[in-house]
Formats: sequence, structure tokens, C-alpha cells
Amino acid sequence: MSTAAQRAAQLELVARLKSSYPELPDAPTPDLLNHEYLAAYLKPVHDVGGEPDAPMKYENKEYEYWEHMTYVICEVLAWRGIWLSEERRRIGNVDVGRAQYLGLPYYGRWLLAAARVLVEKHHISLGELSERMAEVKGRYAGGLEGKKLEAKPKSEGDGSGVKRNAHHKNAVGIGDPQIYAGKAGTPKFKVGDPVLVRELPVVFYTRTPEYCRGAKGEIALVAYESPAPEDETWDREDAQPEWFYVVRFNLSQLFHGYTGTATDTLQTELPERWLEAIA
Repeated sequence: MSTAAQRAAQLELVARLKSSYPELPDAPTPDLLNHEYLAAYLKPVHDVGGEPDAPMKYENKEYEYWEHMTYVICEVLAWRGIWLSEERRRIGNVDVGRAQYLGLPYYGRWLLAAARVLVEKHHISLGELSERMAEVKGRYAGGLEGKKLEAKPKSEGDGSGVKRNAHHKNAVGIGDPQIYAGKAGTPKFKVGDPVLVRELPVVFYTRTPEYCRGAKGEIALVAYESPAPEDETWDREDAQPEWFYVVRFNLSQLFHGYTGTATDTLQTELPERWLEAIA
């Protein structure tokens, strides 16, 4: 049971968490938004490369027990055909929004992703999940006190009717992306070709970093064939594989105000749809 003061304190804490620009009101009217604001609001939150920030201190921290177990749960969901790795990345890193992406531990987002995919694909109901969470919380009301969390399922379900993807079977003994070899046709580019990264609209998900969109680069490697992240993340088994390339950029041309040498380079991996030839 919580007190009125405790509930008020929690609501105050939530009210401090702002996700809009300070110069704009929440839910701004259309006339207050220009293209730049709109693009910023729609940007997938995991695409943080190139954004100004303070240096982070590296700490070699051991994973906690729940983090290990979260990783195992997510891997098992993939092994059993419930989702693809790209789908897990989207659900865990983008669909959570910027505040949760920056505010939660890494495996905290993975755990939310596991819960979301199970609810969205009708493996469990949200009501069932909430009841089970309350039950576990009550079971350990005094804290773990040195004990490990123990699973106590009420029943064992019948998985024969569960809808699954086929990727976990098709890739066995072959590997990913090796299972897509020979399916993308002839590569459009070769090593050494100059290319321009297209500035396609970004809605919902991409793994093409914003810092290189619109920039000129050079093909450093014709890498492999695979569905593009924009298709794979929605578990589209009919997605057409395409070639991926490692593209090399000159850092002094890529980042405004770069203070390194003129020969410094950066390489990133991009699917063919994002590239166009430079005459």
C-alpha cells in the first residue's frame, strides 16, 4: 500500500522527465514545427553516433544475475522462432523512446523487449504478465537475501500451435547471413567506387547512421547479402536480400570542425538501397 505523499512524490518525479524541446510545448501545434524539429522527433533513438556528448567513463563491471538471465531469455526466443535479432533490436532500442533508451540499463531494455514481443504476438496477455510480476514481487518482498530467483511456473504450455518464423531452422548449420548467399543478384558497386549515402526518409527504424546520410564515401568492401534492417526488423520472411557494403569516409569531411589529421577515416556498413553512384 502506498501513501498519498508517496504517490505524489512519484508523479512529481515523472513530471520532471521531459522529452520535448524546452522552447516548445508538449504536443505542439503543427505551425510550431519545422522540418528539422520533425526529423529530430522521428529519429530512431539508438542512432546516437555523432551527437555531442560528454566522454563516458569506462567501467569493467561484472554482469548481474538478472542480466545473464535476460540475455538467455532473448536468445531462447530467437532459437524458438519467436523473433529475429533485428526485431529485438528495434523493440528494445527504438520503440522504448529516447527517455527510456538513455535512462535504463542496457539489459533493462532487453527485458522490456522480451515482455513486449510476448504480449504483442499473443503468447501471454498483459494482464497475465502483470499478475505474475505482482506474484514474484510478493514472493521476494523482503529482498533476495542471498537467494537466487527461482522460477515457479503454474503450468507448462503446449507450444505446438505457436506461430513461429522459419529462420531458426533455415540457418542451422549454415549461419546468418550465409543463408542469403546468392539471392541478391550482382552487386551494384565494387571496391573503390565513390558513392553517396542517400537521404531517405527515416520512419520507425534504420541502422544507417544519421552522421553519414548525405555524405560521400568509397566502397571498401563488398561484404555479404541479407535483408536490409528496415525489412528484417519487422520479421518479413518475404524480404528481398540485398548487398551490404563497408563504406569508408574521410573524417575531416564527415564531421564539421574535425580536428584530427586529413587522412583519418571511418568505416561503416550500409545496405545497397542507401547508396547511389557518384559520376
